[in-house]
Amino acid sequence: MQGATIRRSSVVVTHTTRSCPEIQALLKSLDAQRSHILDMVDGLDAKDLRRPVLPSGWSCLGLVQHLALDVERFWFRAVMTGDTSVIDALGDIDDAWQVAPDVPPAEVLDRYRRETDLSNSAVTVTTPDTPLVWWPHHLYGEPHLHTVRDVLLHVITETACHAGHLDAARELIDGRRRLVLT
Repeated sequence: MQGATIRRSSVVVTHTTRSCPEIQALLKSLDAQRSHILDMVDGLDAKDLRRPVLPSGWSCLGLVQHLALDVERFWFRAVMTGDTSVIDALGDIDDAWQVAPDVPPAEVLDRYRRETDLSNSAVTVTTPDTPLVWWPHHLYGEPHLHTVRDVLLHVITETACHAGHLDAARELIDGRRRLVLT
């Protein structure tokens, strides 16, 4: 990918397999947000999954695809691990928010689940202070995230924000609300 630099760390990564309490806590928080995402699209038919309901024009299915490709795959597999096959493929998807009409919803949801599994596998063999391997200078300039901890906190925040977007979309689609205390 043009404009990208790959930085390999000389740090030896120890396999923690979630033994680090901080990694465990961060992944627990992220997994809760991921579950929220999947819960909010559960039960929607293909038409409703593809239907934009907010003025910005994204669909619930497009948001899930964005999370799979632009969030999970990008931050964990490209930035955190420096997976060159992922980095090289980043330019292949013009707009992850748009799901092609011939792509079945189950394929998008399965991809999100696979990407979260791959992300968890990558994170569990690190420590919170493990430095990132690759940074997309062409997109973000100088790095503002430096460690696995930084990426986890960023992805938790972004996923939670999008879970809230899905809450609003779902309520507009069929009136369903989540975590409402009355």
